[in-house]
Amino acid sequence: MKRFIIVLLMLLLMTIRAFPGETLEKEFNAAKGKCLDVDLKIGGSISISGWEKDKVAVTVLFKKTTPDQWDINFRETADGIEIEATYKGSEHNNISSPGFEIRTPSQFDLKVKTMGGDINIKGVTGEITGRTMGGALELANLKGTIDLKTMGGDITLKDSDIDGKLKTMGGRVLFENVTGDVKGSSMGGNVIYTNVKPRENKDRNGDLSGKSGEAVKVSTMGGDINVSDSPDGAEVHTMGGNIHIKSAGNFVKAKTMGGNIAVDSIDGAIKATTMGGNITVTMTGDPQKGDRDVKLQSMSGDITLTVPEGLSMDVDIELAYTKNAQKNYDIVSDFPLKVEKPDTWEESKGTPRKTIYGKAQIAGAKHKIKINTINGNIYLKKLKLEK
Repeated sequence: MKRFIIVLLMLLLMTIRAFPGETLEKEFNAAKGKCLDVDLKIGGSISISGWEKDKVAVTVLFKKTTPDQWDINFRETADGIEIEATYKGSEHNNISSPGFEIRTPSQFDLKVKTMGGDINIKGVTGEITGRTMGGALELANLKGTIDLKTMGGDITLKDSDIDGKLKTMGGRVLFENVTGDVKGSSMGGNVIYTNVKPRENKDRNGDLSGKSGEAVKVSTMGGDINVSDSPDGAEVHTMGGNIHIKSAGNFVKAKTMGGNIAVDSIDGAIKATTMGGNITVTMTGDPQKGDRDVKLQSMSGDITLTVPEGLSMDVDIELAYTKNAQKNYDIVSDFPLKVEKPDTWEESKGTPRKTIYGKAQIAGAKHKIKINTINGNIYLKKLKLEK
């Protein structure tokens, strides 16, 4: 009877070992400055965090499979540590891939590839490259350079000092508390920059401002763009969303194919274009300093420009309204303008329209102020300087 119980217990232990939920652990000596190369050929999540040990520690988590279903190879090379994972079977479409939790020295290069899973990296300084075919990128406390891409997930970068680029084909991009020349782009999601500070003292040629400093550059094919602060300028472009910039210096270039543009504060020049939305811009700062040219254009919407009192302006405003417009439109200005309102309908540009012109040369006419819209009001307002 005792022998039977012992055999039964041994069989039970063997069965438990084969259950999903097992882990595989490995540890390697690795000096700072080496490289971790992870290639998960049929997917799986990757989580990497830096520590102060000269070791690489790997824990593989088997969620719904067992270790005997996988070929996981660990190789120590002159460059560092290589990890490769493949599935032993022939059919793996519905297989849950294992997750990899890895600790590396805090100064370590990373190469990460997975066919489908989240990539989470924090507390690492080095050159970081890679991609996932379908997962989020969660990144924090990084230094160095970065080039990561996901085919279908959100990107979050926080509390980092880093240069490079991050790209998603179909998710949101969020940068928060980031210093460096790093560009985030999305083919189909919102892009949000909060407290993002590009590096200083870099040359830029051909930018609107003509000044030193690196601009914030953001693009998305189908989402909103929100930038909290861009002291050295902002260049933003979306194919189908709204643009909101809270504060910018030097210059702003903003373009959307179908949304509103709002710039709460620009201490410099601005060029903004929308194919179908409103534009609202407030110019701040000393009107006697810097380039303050303005070009605002909407194909259908109101435009409001507020400028500091005392700005030297050469004003050129055109407001067109079509014969089938639902309401009357006009130019409203805090500054004296010479306004012309033709009586006849112009038919050479498709739908019959009339165009109201507003022109003025104010305080020396130094800066070009050009505003155009169709079927929208134009407001030119005066921002009084604080005494």
